[in-house]
Amino acid sequence: MSKSGYIAIVGRPNVGKSTLINHILGQKIAITSRKPQTTRHALMGIYTEGANQIVFIDTPGIHSDGKKAINRHMNRAAWQAMDFVNAVVQVSEVGQWTADDQKVAEGIAKLPLPKIHVLNKIDRLKDKSALFAELEQRQQLAEWTAIVPVSASRAQNLDELVKVLCAQLPEQEWIFPEEQITTAGMRFMAAETIREKLFRYLHQEIPYELGVIIERYQEEKGVVHIDATIMVERDSQKGIVIGKGGQTLKAVGKAAREDLERMLEQKVMLRNFVKVKENWRDNNAIIDSMGLGNGTDIG
Repeated sequence: MSKSGYIAIVGRPNVGKSTLINHILGQKIAITSRKPQTTRHALMGIYTEGANQIVFIDTPGIHSDGKKAINRHMNRAAWQAMDFVNAVVQVSEVGQWTADDQKVAEGIAKLPLPKIHVLNKIDRLKDKSALFAELEQRQQLAEWTAIVPVSASRAQNLDELVKVLCAQLPEQEWIFPEEQITTAGMRFMAAETIREKLFRYLHQEIPYELGVIIERYQEEKGVVHIDATIMVERDSQKGIVIGKGGQTLKAVGKAAREDLERMLEQKVMLRNFVKVKENWRDNNAIIDSMGLGNGTDIG
């Protein structure tokens, strides 16, 4: 009998939730960076193996900063993802436990669902005996079905985690076809790819004030034409994104285009434009146009 179900992956920003899902799936569906709050959407990734199908919900990092509308949307997307799942996984980082970690643990402790805690980045531990103390500390926080130490970036102990997760799935037909690995549409994936490259090339705090809207996505004669608008909040940010002689924007566009061509296996013509829109992160219409919280094609 086949088994399938939804499992939410939650945690504060930058604990490795997206990296964890990408490595389990064996394919990149969620953007990653060393900067927190990279993930802004609740994105579905689908793992199918043997009789089991896990539909992962990769959520934005839950955090205390709710000053901007976009931050409130991100927190709401994370908590709402837990409304329909069969189990919830909290990811935390070895050697760090913050007020936001505590907030997440206290929130999911109240849920009438199987709860799994993933202690990530164990490869950073020089003294492996310290792992037992960390596991004991996490054990006190909730009635966990299991606590699984892993290194997502090095794919350590992920097989054991998958076994634990499959055990939580109900017996039912698969939710999605076997070959499908995400519910995200290509407009969404294009926007996220461009945003990831902006995170890579911009080392200031600017990435948190950037957004990407796909204005055009059209296939003509075997070529995919994509026009994207990069939203910034100030004129000074526009200059930084463009760079001296347009070099930064060109580098971002080239890296994003190459990734998209690998993903689509066809030629991509990508044009990026930078637009100043003051306080766009407090503009619900713009946030909705980015499909925030959906992880699906943003039309």
